[in-house]
Order: sequence, then C-alpha cells, then structure tokens
Amino acid sequence: MEKQVRSRYFYPSNDDPIMHIKPFRATYPKIDCVPDPDQFCAEAKYNFPEYRRKGWLTETGQEALYVYQIEDGHRRHTGLVALNDVRDFFAGKVKKHEKTLGEREQHQMELFLRWGAILKPVLLTYPPVPEISDWLERYTRDHAPMLEVFFAGEQQTHRVWMAPAPADWHYLQELFTRHVPGVYIADGHHRTSTLALLHKQLKHQYPGHDFDHLFCAFFSTDQLDILDYNRVVDGLNGLSPQTFLSKLEALFDIEPIENPRKPRKKYELKMFLREQWFRLHWKDAVLAAASKHYPVLLDVSLLNELVLHRLLGIGDVRTDARILYVEGLKGLKGIRKAVRAGHDRVGFALHPVSFDDMMRMADRGESLPPKSTFFAPRLKSGILVKKL
Repeated sequence: MEKQVRSRYFYPSNDDPIMHIKPFRATYPKIDCVPDPDQFCAEAKYNFPEYRRKGWLTETGQEALYVYQIEDGHRRHTGLVALNDVRDFFAGKVKKHEKTLGEREQHQMELFLRWGAILKPVLLTYPPVPEISDWLERYTRDHAPMLEVFFAGEQQTHRVWMAPAPADWHYLQELFTRHVPGVYIADGHHRTSTLALLHKQLKHQYPGHDFDHLFCAFFSTDQLDILDYNRVVDGLNGLSPQTFLSKLEALFDIEPIENPRKPRKKYELKMFLREQWFRLHWKDAVLAAASKHYPVLLDVSLLNELVLHRLLGIGDVRTDARILYVEGLKGLKGIRKAVRAGHDRVGFALHPVSFDDMMRMADRGESLPPKSTFFAPRLKSGILVKKL
C-alpha cells in the first residue's frame, strides 16, 4: 500500500482525479540579520539578489511541508505551504477566476529567471476540511515555529513551522486525496500562469530548473476573508449630478443617508457624490432582467456594465484611466478621500463577493471582473522562498 501511495504522490498523471502536494526545501530570512522586516519584504522583489549577497537568507537543508500562520490582533489564520504539480493547473484542479495579462506574465517570467526563485507562494483556498484543520491546530500547538516575524506596519505576526516527517506528508496527501478535489486561486493568478508558461515553453532550455511545481499556500475559506474592492470614477461623463441621479433612479432604489456604513448585504451599494452619501439597492426588475444574461449575479458586474459603462462612459475597466480602485481595508474614508481628490468624482462602495459566488464562477470557467476581490490576510514576499 505504501509503495502505491508514493507512486501516485511523485508521478501524477493528467487524468488523476486528486490534488498532488509535495514537500520542498525552503529558503527563508535570517531575521536577526534583517534590520527592518517590513522593508525587507516590501523590497524583496527589487533586492532579492542583494539579500543573497549579504547573507540574509538561509535554507532548511531538507524537504518539508510548512505551516504558515498569520496573527493580526483579531484572530489567527493558519494554512499549509507545499508544492503542487503544475499539471493540476492544466487539468483544471487549480481553478482561476481572473484573466491574466500577457505583458505581466512576461515580466514575471523575467523576474523568476533573474531571481532563480519564486518569492511568495500562490494563495489557494478550498472549503474547510475538519481533519486538515485539526492537524494544523495540533501541529502549531505541539511544535515550536522555526520562524516568527512581527510586522509593525500591519501589526501582524507571521509564524512558520517546518514539518519534515514523511508520515505527515503522506497523511496530508491522503486528506487532500479524499477531501480536496480542487482548489481556487485567491491571490497569485499571474504567478500561476507564469509558471505554467515556463513549464510549457522553457522547461527543456533550463534543465536544472524546476518548472514542474507551483509554489502554493493552502488556506481554507474559513481562514481567509474576502474584502470589498471599491470604485471611484473621475468625471460624470458630461452629466450634471442631478441628471446622473435621475438616471440612477431607473436602476436603484435610492436613499440619502447621514451616517454611512459599508454595505451589509449583496445588491446593496453606497455612493458618495458631492459630499453626500446615498444607499443604493438594485431594483427587482433590474436583477430579474440581468439574471437572464449573467449566470452568477454580482454587484460588481452590474455596476461595471449598467453604471460605469452605460452612464459614465468607462470603456475598459482594466485600462481606463478615469477609474480608481479603493481596497476595502481603506474603508469608506478611503472612498471619500479619493473622491475629494478630484474635481467631479463619484465613489461606490460594494459588498464583498462571497466565496460561494467566486467558486461558482471559477467552476464554470468564468472570470470575475478585475479588482473584484481582495483576500486577507496576505503572505509576505521573502518569508518563504522556493528556489527554481
């Protein structure tokens, strides 16, 4: 039985219905040598070769899986870092929900080859599996972390545990085999597609490099949060504020409000226009009509098409310079600040996309509109590194 598990573990095939996780030798910082962890991670993509030259990095020396935990003052978020066979991506078991841009992939490819490494794992998520969660909880309780770093900028502590025992590897592989038929990319679409391109295009030109495995962090959905990703548009496309509001009344039930809060549910938005906040709720007739065209109704899709495109003249939300994006961490204050920074701007606050809707879109092979999701917390560049 053990021989069969090892064979499936190391030599997957495209028609194999299971995920394939694998240990690796990690590179990580000598924290005592690093003057400022926040600066170290923020500048890793620019200075990684210099970090190596200065001797700020070391290696584990043996293969292992790794437990990664982020404590942010409110709770602890814990996941597993491992390699994943790139053929799982080609087979559709690593599911994407964003379109990637060729120029960014080319840039990433150049960086990977220059570094000879990948500086941050792709963040993958999956529905919670109690057995995996229990193992992660026991391991962090019973073992000391090999690395602990406090980031003052975000008031977060990042911890890493090393799991070098093959028995743990095979136990986790068995759990993934039984309970995790696929995962969803939360952060790192371009890192994933870039590694896939390297595997297809340059594998034989770089025989000493490993382009066969994705560098991944597996966090179940109950260990992550999806935050809102909000929009500010520069200019009302020639409309007066009164005319713009009048046109919005065909789409929304609109109510002026004095003490705004973030939207509490799907299909509710908040808008900031001319120093006034409004509560917007899509009209039932608009939702009914849109449901005939959208397999999954998302506020961001409706807003992009019915308001930003048709009313405000935004052509391509990926490239139009009139649209600004405000991460949910900045709150309504961030939207108000961005609106006030321009002459005639309007801001929209959206309810976060749910994990269910994100997964439904990915399962259908559909892409969410750009800047639809902001997953938190985020891993840091340079804390766990996978050499190529």
